[in-house]
Amino acid sequence: MARRRKIVIVEKDKKDMEKIANNKNYQGVIAFVPPFSYCEIEDILEYAKGKNEEPFVLILDGIEDPHNLGAIIRTAETAGMHGIIIPKRRSASVNSTVSKVSSGAVEYMKIARVTNITDAIDKLKKEGLWICGTDINTDKYYYNQDLTGPIGIVIGNEGKGISEKVKKNCDFLIKIPMRGRVTSLNASVSTGIIIYEVLKQRLQKKN
Repeated sequence: MARRRKIVIVEKDKKDMEKIANNKNYQGVIAFVPPFSYCEIEDILEYAKGKNEEPFVLILDGIEDPHNLGAIIRTAETAGMHGIIIPKRRSASVNSTVSKVSSGAVEYMKIARVTNITDAIDKLKKEGLWICGTDINTDKYYYNQDLTGPIGIVIGNEGKGISEKVKKNCDFLIKIPMRGRVTSLNASVSTGIIIYEVLKQRLQKKN
């Protein structure tokens, strides 16, 4: 298939391959590709408009673990989200680890990398999106909140959560109930729970 597409193929022995991959679990193939091409926030909104759907956007406030970012991208893509916004600083960026963990979903997801998350939220608000933050200290559970309509979901840093500045800029806050002794979830798991609740409510509204 690569030859048919005129992609240059070079065969190397196992030792060379492991050196290039810097990882023994490279599955026998290594691809050299251009850096990931980020988009603008406007591209995400335009994509939603082109699909005749209300914008459904994910805002990541400082996800630092590339494995978490990859898993989040995979879940967001399966839920039909229109795009993801990440900050340029103090955040994982799209790299080979993120791409692999996303199982290829990164190739289908629009991702904007911005200088300031608060400014990005202001831009989304001006375009009519409601901004929903996640915070353990709020009173409202995610399933009791109306999550239909144009919406941006904010997920915070793995340890610190959403920054105070970003939290104050959210229209409302929701939380996931905790019944065990451990009172926090992995960021990618939290993301999955919330965005699939949005999808469920959207489908119910449509029906």
